[in-house]
Order: sequence, then structure tokens, then C-alpha cells
Amino acid sequence: MFTGIIEEVGRVARIEQLGETRRITIAATNAPKELTNGQSIAVSGVCLTALDIKPGSFCADLAPETWLRTSFSRMHEGALVNLELPMKADGRFGGHIVQGHVDGVGRFIALERIADSENFWLRIELPSEIEKYTVFKGSISIEGISLTVAKLEGMLCTIAIIPHTVEMTNLNSLKPGNPVNLEADLIAKYVEKMMSREENDSSLSVDELVQQGF
Repeated sequence: MFTGIIEEVGRVARIEQLGETRRITIAATNAPKELTNGQSIAVSGVCLTALDIKPGSFCADLAPETWLRTSFSRMHEGALVNLELPMKADGRFGGHIVQGHVDGVGRFIALERIADSENFWLRIELPSEIEKYTVFKGSISIEGISLTVAKLEGMLCTIAIIPHTVEMTNLNSLKPGNPVNLEADLIAKYVEKMMSREENDSSLSVDELVQQGF
């Protein structure tokens, strides 16, 4: 489990095709010091398994499904990726609950400086499967970053970004049209399921309710 607080920006040093699988090598300064083989690490919001750990780098294998259904489809050697190690049991929640399971891929629209401010507006186009879980002032993970929704207009999501976030993540390397990994708030998904169950229960006939012990 992760919290969406980026610890380091790594660089994709190599991409190898190994049969159906792609192996990526990520150059990083701090993460390899704490990783052990088989440990999870979030790479731009995707939970991967660290392999072949060396001073200054680690590898991870990507199944075709992971490559096609995430922003990794735009990945190239030299690309910047956000890194977060799993939350420790005695750690603090700095962001929100992030599983590292990408729910959908959005489209980067722009990162624009706010007028008369040092801060920025981040604009992302959401797919429908994410928009339904997104609310004003709610949490969303973008490229593994825990962020808060400032404005929602149809499928366009706007987020206020401070300079520190720009400096400490890969946001500044994105170009308009680039795909970005999105993970909806876990709580929103559980609420949807509970409400769906309540609606189904309320639609049961009297005989069905009796059979279930009501």
C-alpha cells in the first residue's frame, strides 16, 4: 500500500523485450538502497516488483496488460517516472490510500502557471470510468501523486499544484496529449459497491426477502 507521496524521480535507463514481457531498468539514487528483490515499488502509480537491484538502479518486468493499460505505453528510454516505496506499518499517511492499481488512463492537457501566482493549474482529461468517482475536493492519484480536485467540469479535472510538487515529480516532463495513470479514491469505489447492494436488496420481492431471512 502507498500514500501518493513521491519520494524520488527515477529515469528509465533501458527497455528490453523478453518474449511477451518488457523489462525496464530504472536509474535512481535512493530507492535501490532500501529495496530488496521481490519488494513492491510504485512506479508512476503502478505497483511493480523490484528485481535485479544494484547500486543506482533496479529492474521490473511488465506484462503486456500492464504496458497497454497504463501510461507506460508512452515510456521510452530517458523518460522520468515517479517512485514511492510501500508505506511502513508505523508510517504516517501523508496523502491518501493508494494501491498502485491503475483504474484508467487519462490525458494530460496542460500544466499552466496561475496568474499572479507561483503555483500551477494541472488539467487532466478523465475517462468515464474515473470521472464517476471524482468529486470536488476529493482525492485522486495521478502518475502516483496524491492530489486534490480543485475543479471538475465534465471530463476535465483541474488541480492546483505547488512548485514543490512540480520539482519533485515528473509532471514538468509531460507533454499535451500524453497518457497519465489514474487511480480513483478507494473509498469512493467501496461506497459505490455498498450502494449497489442496497439498491439490489430493495428490489427483491417479498418471497425473496423471506428466503434470505428478512
